[in-house]
Amino acid sequence: MNVTLRQLRAFLAVARTGSFTLAAESLYITQSALSGLIKELEQTLGTRLVDRSTRRVYLTEIGARLYPMLDATLHDLDDMLHQVMDPSLQQTGVVRVAASQLLASTLLPELIADFQAQHPLSQVKLVDTPVESVMARVFAGEVELGIGPEREPNSDITSARLFDGPFMAVFPARHPLAGIEPLRWSDLADQPVITLQGQFTELLSQDLRRAAPEVSLAPTAEVSYMATVLSMVKAGLGVGLCIPYAASLVEAYGLQMRPLASPEVRRNFDVFTRRGRSLSPAAQSFLDFIGPRIRAMPYLQ
Repeated sequence: MNVTLRQLRAFLAVARTGSFTLAAESLYITQSALSGLIKELEQTLGTRLVDRSTRRVYLTEIGARLYPMLDATLHDLDDMLHQVMDPSLQQTGVVRVAASQLLASTLLPELIADFQAQHPLSQVKLVDTPVESVMARVFAGEVELGIGPEREPNSDITSARLFDGPFMAVFPARHPLAGIEPLRWSDLADQPVITLQGQFTELLSQDLRRAAPEVSLAPTAEVSYMATVLSMVKAGLGVGLCIPYAASLVEAYGLQMRPLASPEVRRNFDVFTRRGRSLSPAAQSFLDFIGPRIRAMPYLQ
């Protein structure tokens, strides 16, 4: 059945106004064009919908039955199209974000709260996951966005820089390193160093060798979680390494962090998405919201 939206809107206009003249004016078409649309609709349906006299228009029995159902249906359609086209409503919906465990427990919660306060019709669902699982969550379609340390994307995943930050040394307030300014990587040579295992330390070692071959990194301990690093530092077992977005967690442990220089080594953090897939308006709005705020944070400069 080849019924068009123009034909249906023409019938509704006639039914509402009871006049071909007024209906044609409301649709900004000629009366002959309106008559043609009504005739086409009647031919397609195989029945008359409108009886027309010299003075007014009457709906047939079938036309009178069709009118309220069609009116409600097109009202719902117009409302749906309005929501799609209205910029103020395009940002509604659920945004699913996978983030590495440390990002999910430090940087992102406050940003999510601020975003949802300004976009009350949007909801961000945060999935905290091991670093190496962030891209896998995106690939599996479990989330729309992944946020984590820079990794080599594959043919199905694309990445874009979100922010970067320098490596920091973490130690108690009265530690001997607290009085050194500026603090250099070479100052850690006589200190037990505690780092995260895996690519955190592997990539850092590579960056240090390229930037300053005379500087070597030989961690005393490599553990899985930053909370373990900080607990060991607090117990006096060594100096920890972290990126400054972990500031709230470092402060919660009563520790302080200082940037490491000579050389300055920075770690990049990316947003991962499915290649060839457009982001939903809500997800794009979330990215547009958090990007400038993260990059403006003083400790990431």
